[in-house]
Amino acid sequence: MEDILRPLYQERASNENTLGVLFVEKNKPFSPGTDHFDSILLIIVKESDQPLMIKHYEFESTSAALHIVTEQLLNSWLMLGTNRRAVDWVMNGKVLFNRNEYITRLRDRLHEFPAEERTHKIGLEFAKLLRRYNDGKELFHSGHYLDAFNNIMHALHHLARLSVIEHGYYPEVTVWNQVKMIQPEIFKLYEELVTGEETIDKRIELLLLASEFSLSSKTKLGAHHLLGIIKEKDEWAYHELMEHDEVQDYAIDLPMILTHLKDKGYIKAIKRETKSKNLYHRYYSIKE
Repeated sequence: MEDILRPLYQERASNENTLGVLFVEKNKPFSPGTDHFDSILLIIVKESDQPLMIKHYEFESTSAALHIVTEQLLNSWLMLGTNRRAVDWVMNGKVLFNRNEYITRLRDRLHEFPAEERTHKIGLEFAKLLRRYNDGKELFHSGHYLDAFNNIMHALHHLARLSVIEHGYYPEVTVWNQVKMIQPEIFKLYEELVTGEETIDKRIELLLLASEFSLSSKTKLGAHHLLGIIKEKDEWAYHELMEHDEVQDYAIDLPMILTHLKDKGYIKAIKRETKSKNLYHRYYSIKE
């Protein structure tokens, strides 16, 4: 199939806008990792009017998908974890074209996982963990046990990913295999939720207690990225934090994170007078 697809990427490889080309083949009959295509051709470009373009092809009894993605969108996928197949393609795909060692450097970056990227990604996972935990707790106390179960399971997944990142690794699609080796106590929580013999409400109740402890113990680590930003100024209005470039990836969960950090004593709320009597602006600052 690689030979058949060669004309599709050779012309693009000669274009200076093309940074790298990767080839991925289906290696098992059931293959969601390639969207059930026989092969994937991933072309990474510097820039394009379309951040992502996908084309599907057939040849005799085989199928292929061509993905052309900009460097900016690919980096977003890698940071946010919104396209985990792409991580697998980058890490394990066969390199067909590698302009100025671009793919080599990209793989090195994923393996080394620089501290700045790691801190940012931990912040993202912590925001998702906090959101899922709070939603699960509310649903549990409202008697919606199946929906609570779903949210607590996702909260554990984000806790697992946070733990993997904390230990300096990039979370893979099979994150539970990583966690089982790195932090087995979190894996045990997941096992208890999924396979425990207690009733579903009892399992959720026990996991909520364990998750609350994990949240408390991980708060300093999980909020390190945001706390570092808050330290840059004496005080921040909410809209200033929300509009900060470094916060954009988890801005939707920012009110919840700020409330959590205030409750845990990491930050404080400062009142500033408005023109209206007894109505105050709220600002946020590091609690010394």
